[in-house]
Amino acid sequence: MTKSIGVLIILAVAYVAYLVFQQWDKAQLEHDNARKLAAATVFTPESLPGMPDQLDASLRAVREKGPTAFRAWFKTYERQIVDPRRAWIELDLCVALARENPAEARRIFAGVKGRLPPASPVWPKMKELEKTFE
Repeated sequence: MTKSIGVLIILAVAYVAYLVFQQWDKAQLEHDNARKLAAATVFTPESLPGMPDQLDASLRAVREKGPTAFRAWFKTYERQIVDPRRAWIELDLCVALARENPAEARRIFAGVKGRLPPASPVWPKMKELEKTFE
């Protein structure tokens, strides 16, 4: 009788240990997935799709020349650029134009906000700038 009770206790402890291990493994998997998701959402604007590679150098150069040059560059190449990269560039243009021409900056921002879906990688930046341009 005492041997069967001992075996039952050992089996119960093994079963509880198995359940604890399953919970730990599940928590570890969720933690790894959350970390991978966070790493995937960290990006650079240059990594966003939607703009031909040959325009990158000219975009970097024109940003340093000021808002007027930036606006002229965007008007020249806007048909070649698509979202999400276009939305990011337009938000940068809003920030550049904010002092010089706030009405145009608000107009551009409203256009971006109207077409940007919440799943877009640019959405957090748009939400960050929302208080400034509304």
